[in-house]
Amino acid sequence: MSQRQAARRVLPRSPFQPKVAKEVEDWQVDDRVCHDSRGLGRVVRVDAESIVVDFGSGTICGVALTSPKLSKL
Repeated sequence: MSQRQAARRVLPRSPFQPKVAKEVEDWQVDDRVCHDSRGLGRVVRVDAESIVVDFGSGTICGVALTSPKLSKL
């Protein structure tokens, strides 16, 4: 990176904010989660790039680790 690029500043209200990578949460089996469209669930299995969540009533789905729709409770 050149010195000129490092010296650039971004105004607080600029629509061109630098992208900040979302931290990947540390998921464990039996963690309670909330999904924006599927609701509350419990982690059943943790894979390398996804987790498997049981949302109850027989609905079991795989969700990407970096999914913005999933949050830990």
